[in-house]
Amino acid sequence: MEQNKPQTEQELTQQAAVRRQKLADLCEAGHNPFEITKYAQDAYSADLKNEFADLPAEAETGKIVSLAGRMMSKRIMGKASFAHLRDQKGDIQIFVKRDLLGDEAYAAFKKLDIGDIIGVKGEVFRTKMGEISVRISELTLLSKSLLPLPEKFHGLTDREARYRQRYVDLIMNPEVKDTFVKRSLILKEIRAYLDEKGFLEVDTPILTPFEIGASARPFYTHHNTLNMDMVLRIETELYLKRLIVGGMDRVYEVGRIFRNEGMDPKHNPEFTTIELYQAFTDFHGMMDLVEEMYKRLALKVCGGLEITYQGKQIDMGHWERLTMVEAVKKYSGVDFNDWKTDEDAIAAAKEHHVELPEVPTKGAILAEFFDAFVEDKLIQPTFIYDYPVEISPLAKRKPTDPAFTERFEYFIDCTEYGNAFSELNDPIDQKARFERQVAERKAIEPDCKAQVDYDYVNALEYGLPPTGGLGFGVDRLVMLLTDSASIRDVLLFPTMKPID
Repeated sequence: MEQNKPQTEQELTQQAAVRRQKLADLCEAGHNPFEITKYAQDAYSADLKNEFADLPAEAETGKIVSLAGRMMSKRIMGKASFAHLRDQKGDIQIFVKRDLLGDEAYAAFKKLDIGDIIGVKGEVFRTKMGEISVRISELTLLSKSLLPLPEKFHGLTDREARYRQRYVDLIMNPEVKDTFVKRSLILKEIRAYLDEKGFLEVDTPILTPFEIGASARPFYTHHNTLNMDMVLRIETELYLKRLIVGGMDRVYEVGRIFRNEGMDPKHNPEFTTIELYQAFTDFHGMMDLVEEMYKRLALKVCGGLEITYQGKQIDMGHWERLTMVEAVKKYSGVDFNDWKTDEDAIAAAKEHHVELPEVPTKGAILAEFFDAFVEDKLIQPTFIYDYPVEISPLAKRKPTDPAFTERFEYFIDCTEYGNAFSELNDPIDQKARFERQVAERKAIEPDCKAQVDYDYVNALEYGLPPTGGLGFGVDRLVMLLTDSASIRDVLLFPTMKPID
């Protein structure tokens, strides 16, 4: 990986060589900045600007503060100079005067470079030009920046570089930090909401003993002490439902998930999900929870229920609820209830140029109609429920119509955001479905190592109460609430192909 190789002296730019010489000179003079271990910071840029928002031009405050941060600009003007310091909360101008700082310290300041990390002490005032500033009486170099900051580090051309060197991206593009501050707020609000509802946050294993029969492909690793292959989890579901069996009636996990699959603007090999399970409710209970939680998040994070995503206005205050049969009829005009046989469904698919699934049953063809006619129309928040059993092998059947299951997915801007079930709690049915799922996987991939999780079946035999379950992707939700086009924009360190 080229980006992970140490630089040779020849490869360093002239600017970088000059900075290294400055560091060597400082060390020789007994001023090695890397020996400093702390700095007493007692104020922040944005707080000072707010506190003195009404201060008139050229007015003094008498307030002495200590600030620390990165120097982002410098203008030398003879005996007095201006610079901008960027701290955790923003930028503030500093005014450096030789008479106040002293000849030696002022000369040292003039040798500082853009990007150096400094600590300053001085009085807050407003300049003649109207800018809140700090008149410096003490200045300390806390860390020497040995590489020059890029002059431009934005725009599509540099997007790859921004993802690879997020540390530079955050320095050069402060608005990027806002996305990740919002991400943190979103997680905090989700936790607060679920905690208020009586859910308990838990942790379940990331390293699991074997691959289950699900279609998602896992990553493998090896445990040396036990001399066994282990699998990075592709979901948190089966462990969480074991806890419901154990009497923990409301549980959730904010979980890192790993899938050895493709990458695109909505998929990264490692991503974050939240799965939650609630005993004694069903998928309608999960629907109510999703709607209430998403409304609360929109208000807290975006300041209102009307949000903008990629140029579209989304009303988070209104959620439509349609069965898959109703949605297909609404957007294609085709009524599932008119199909008496699988042959009727096949004929309708051919008439409407809908692709036939491998096993062309009525339910599977309904799902193909949904993909062809409905999903790309669901811009506003919509729950689609009552999924055919053919495409929901792990969901509980509807007691009134066993051809369908108690499952929903919800869609915003033509994208699926989450999946929920009335959980299957019949151990005999579950065992048969698992065994069928593993057999189907092995028929397609004979070398596949998938196994049935018989311990989970064992847990079900002790009794899983009627339970509602929900899983949704955190990264996709953050994209929505921060108006980000790609999952890489909401992951601090997205997976990247090495530069060879």
